[in-house]
Amino acid sequence: MVALCLAVGVIGGWLIAYPGPLLTAALVIGIVGGLLMLRSTQFGFMALIGVVCLLPFGALPIRIGFTPTFLNLVLAVLFAVWLARLVTGQQQVVGHRYTQISTDGKRNQRKSALISVQDKEFVTSPLALPIVVFLFLAFVSFVAGLAHASPTPNAVRRFAEIVMGITLFFVTVNCVRTRKELEQLVLAIILAGFGEALIGVTLYFLPQALTVRLLSALRFFDYPAGWGVLRFIEDDPLLPMRAISTSVDPNILGGLLILVASLTIPQLFTHRPLFNRWLALPILAVMAACMILTFSRGSMFGLGCALGLLAVIKYRRLLPVLIAACLLVLLLPQTREYVVHFTQGVRFQDLASQMRLGEYKDAFILISRYPLIGVGFIGAPDIDIYLGVSSLYLLIAEEMGLVGLGVFLVIMVIFFRYTWRSWKGMVDDPRLEAILLGFQTAIVGGLVGGILDHYLFSYPHAVTFFWLYIGLAVAAARLTE
Repeated sequence: MVALCLAVGVIGGWLIAYPGPLLTAALVIGIVGGLLMLRSTQFGFMALIGVVCLLPFGALPIRIGFTPTFLNLVLAVLFAVWLARLVTGQQQVVGHRYTQISTDGKRNQRKSALISVQDKEFVTSPLALPIVVFLFLAFVSFVAGLAHASPTPNAVRRFAEIVMGITLFFVTVNCVRTRKELEQLVLAIILAGFGEALIGVTLYFLPQALTVRLLSALRFFDYPAGWGVLRFIEDDPLLPMRAISTSVDPNILGGLLILVASLTIPQLFTHRPLFNRWLALPILAVMAACMILTFSRGSMFGLGCALGLLAVIKYRRLLPVLIAACLLVLLLPQTREYVVHFTQGVRFQDLASQMRLGEYKDAFILISRYPLIGVGFIGAPDIDIYLGVSSLYLLIAEEMGLVGLGVFLVIMVIFFRYTWRSWKGMVDDPRLEAILLGFQTAIVGGLVGGILDHYLFSYPHAVTFFWLYIGLAVAAARLTE
């Protein structure tokens, strides 16, 4: 016992003295989290949600040809655990509550019984085949692109991360099979998104020197450091600063808030929320404040479309709330700069909007030259064109051609048709209905925001989060069956 205490003390002291307390805490959290992830895919999903929301660009302070990110590690463990369960045919434990009716007609509620059931089948859905086709076309475009561009470790890793993010759909629908698992993950998404929004608002109102110091502490995890971490409108320090939290870019943070806020709003109006609706009010207030502080016009437009759709198809009480929020934004003096910035974008009067128009023009030129399968994921073959545009759909068309874009749109149509039919059968289940509607409207908001930005097909963590949402929505729809 004395030897064990001495060993732990020496090792712990060395970890705190040399790597530092931040790296030591991260190491301990990583070890504990890794052990939990090996026990259950549910812990793997929660770790994935935490990484995507709170530390999306975090990487290990080591290099093995490339710098592995936390997202790489979590996805690798999650896939490995799922494949191991699939191969070994492990049993799942599913809870069933049963009721005994006595001879006198009275109901006697008995304790819940845990019944082990053999669950070896591979779960599919109407989206499975088109997603497989989409992945196949991605590989075709990537291989074809090697004819005019040499692969780099970062380019290969980015492509692999995008493929793994899309493939996460199959892991999700096969692992999330019970209501309890689904509700736990929804709650984890809301809390992690709230944490990211709270960090963003807090850092925004702190003195800039302190904000730079705090964000620069993340340099151990391959984050940028120095005064360059702060973001301003048009990169002009004389203009208002933009909230970034730990997402590096305000537009990426805005895209995350679209997905999280759209999932949270139904909990405020449903009859059976996952948590007390009075807690939903401050959570949504922080998310709304952070969204405004990002000054991300595309994200705000996407969120507005998502919430407007939600109000029209289900929660009519949301309409006056949205109208009041719009009036406050228009009339309050504190939001005047935001209104001016938004108006300039609509009229294409600022530099960012004009540059976006130039990107669209160049993207159409590239697509017209390589319309079928695109130019791949590495680079453009001609010197007068380039790969990259601020639009989800044009980026897919550039990299995978019009064929790839068409398959992606077909997947979205099938998704909404499938989940819409399932929603119609949830009249007597308001709790599950709120979850499914949250996922549906969040995806609508992401797709609308994708018109003006490309993060859902360029940044691996955003790709992963988007397809996780699609998988969880399909899992929610399957629970009605």
